[in-house]
Amino acid sequence: MPPPKKFHLVFSFIMGAMMISVMTFVITMANIGWSPQFLGAWLKAFAIAYLIGVPVIFFLAPVARKITGRILGMPA
Repeated sequence: MPPPKKFHLVFSFIMGAMMISVMTFVITMANIGWSPQFLGAWLKAFAIAYLIGVPVIFFLAPVARKITGRILGMPA
């Protein structure tokens, strides 16, 4: 795998873990509060979101970069 492709793949896994952990924590806390079920519910939400989120980041991050570049008038 070429280095830029490998970088993007690793980036997707790391960014996914960071963003999804924060978002699922906040939404789980908003939905059920700090309760005995919180940890299990949060981990379940994280697992589902991570399986969906990493491929979404992998495929859509380049699109988002291009759109951002166009909006800001920067070369691709």
